[in-house]
Amino acid sequence: MWLPDSRGRVSNLVLGIDEAGRGPALGAMVLAAVALTPAASRRLARAGVADSKSFGAGDEAHAARGALLRIIEAAASFIAIEVCDVETIDAYVARGALNVLERERAERMIREAPPCKRIIADGQRLFGPLRAVFPQVRAVDRGEEHHVAVAAASICAKVRRDELFACIAARYQAEFGPVRGWGYVNPATRAFTRAYVRRFGRLPPEARQSWPWPRHGRVGGHRVDGEALAAWPAPGLPVAPSAPLAAGTKKRRARAVDAAADGRATARAG
Repeated sequence: MWLPDSRGRVSNLVLGIDEAGRGPALGAMVLAAVALTPAASRRLARAGVADSKSFGAGDEAHAARGALLRIIEAAASFIAIEVCDVETIDAYVARGALNVLERERAERMIREAPPCKRIIADGQRLFGPLRAVFPQVRAVDRGEEHHVAVAAASICAKVRRDELFACIAARYQAEFGPVRGWGYVNPATRAFTRAYVRRFGRLPPEARQSWPWPRHGRVGGHRVDGEALAAWPAPGLPVAPSAPLAAGTKKRRARAVDAAADGRATARAG
């Protein structure tokens, strides 16, 4: 669908939407939208812009995404970032509405963007309902693998989330040493969370209280202690892989997070 702008000109922009940090137990979730012309899409493809997860983890991957971010910023016609803090995530998860939160933030970015020929959002089930408001939306699974604008959005979201988590890590380094794991459910995040709970008797403020934490001793509506966290993750929590996701893994992880969000995983963890 070709959309004229306010001067009657026809737009050839494609807007890509993706998120980073839906599944972690610590830290924010970030959504990004990037609008590209066809020429900019070709330029970014030649520069190596691809799904942010394809770069893997670690310092080298972070540096590679950061370098591409600067190229994206120079080429894009529009970039928007939406940060969902843990309090907001918890409020939406409490009513089983994590998908609603993502759609609301995506809608806000779409309304801020210039007129676009197409809008490609990563996640058919997640963003499909936006077509009722924006007919030019195409919600597709694994969109970042096939659309440069979505891949660019995935890099923008991931870099911003990594920056935010780096602030968390810096905040606790003096007391707990290096905080690794980027907040995903993995041994490094478990080690930090166990150490924090043992010292303070509660989850850190950056933890998503609505996630299905193991229970033993009440903390902020959830029952946890350091020893119980040794068995974490509880059933239903997605585990971040150390390598790029295999086909279908993101979809399975999304279903696991949806289960946590609507309370089914919390019931299993009890």
